[in-house]
Amino acid sequence: MGLDKVLLVADPFLVQNGVTGKIQKGLESAGCKVVGTFSEIPPNSEVKVVKACIELAKKAGADGIVAIGGGSAIDTAKAANIVFSLGGDLVEDYSGTQTIPRNLKPLIVIPTTAGTGSEVTSAAVILDESSQTKLSFTDPHLRPALALLDPELTLSLPPKVTAMTGMDALNHAIEAITSVQANPMSEALAMEAIELISKNLLKAVEHGDDLEARSNMLIAANMAGIAFDHSMVGIVHAMSHASGGVAHVPHGLANSIFLPLGMEYNLSTSAAHYAAIARHLGLETKGLSEEAAAQMAIQYVRDLRHSMKQACGLPERLRDAGVKEEQLETISEVAAEDGAVFYNPREVTLEGVSEKVREAF
Repeated sequence: MGLDKVLLVADPFLVQNGVTGKIQKGLESAGCKVVGTFSEIPPNSEVKVVKACIELAKKAGADGIVAIGGGSAIDTAKAANIVFSLGGDLVEDYSGTQTIPRNLKPLIVIPTTAGTGSEVTSAAVILDESSQTKLSFTDPHLRPALALLDPELTLSLPPKVTAMTGMDALNHAIEAITSVQANPMSEALAMEAIELISKNLLKAVEHGDDLEARSNMLIAANMAGIAFDHSMVGIVHAMSHASGGVAHVPHGLANSIFLPLGMEYNLSTSAAHYAAIARHLGLETKGLSEEAAAQMAIQYVRDLRHSMKQACGLPERLRDAGVKEEQLETISEVAAEDGAVFYNPREVTLEGVSEKVREAF
């Protein structure tokens, strides 16, 4: 890739526990100098954080970025790389879709959570703190140049973070299958991801040192990321984006809370898809109608979520995730306007979203 000087972008925890130090040593032993480390990254990355990362990259004279961490760290690096490579204003010039005119500087991504799939997607989501909304940046040029999956880096992930990021991956796979842009390629990847998640997520939560379960979850999240990058997501992500922007609910947790409710919302249009998903979840559906099999898939998601609440305390309701009742109306309004609703298989209305948001509370 011709990289001589790189900026490391990493979750703060990875700096503290020495992971970034090991990666820096490896890079420098191969003749690539690390000219700085940016780690001031909150759970939901913000525009001001991205701007600080851009300034450090410019000041350090980097010619590429290596990002290590979860979705927030990776999205910070992806968004920073736009302005670092092209100049201009992040929000004014590049918000939305298909806004990047040419290739960006090389970005290498090493995910340490099995959830977002951001290491292979063309999207980054950043909180605009001034409006309390999540901005989406979507363009093929945003895909990293290289993704490295190392399950050993996920072994130290706490059970609750393992659970919420795993549910994020499951949601990516399910919404990729029901999206209006779904296709045989995205469906094949998503179905295999669902099967891997059903067999490994609870194991990874309950036995964090299970390297095989960790490895399978990392692969599943990657496959689900590729799947939804090609077909997009839907109402669950719209509600999750809104909850993150308005009430700062972590993205994976919001997806976990909303997933069965979003599936119920789309049941009338997606029963056949959910019935197929039920089979990949390992459920016996022989002799059942499509709707009955679909209901089994929805109940499986509820049961899985409840098992993780028992295993690690993962919240099942918005009120337990810090959301206030007076925020529900704003969350509903923001969700109804989110870009993800355009890919949902059933038309999304404010009334419909409001009903599901209140159910989640």
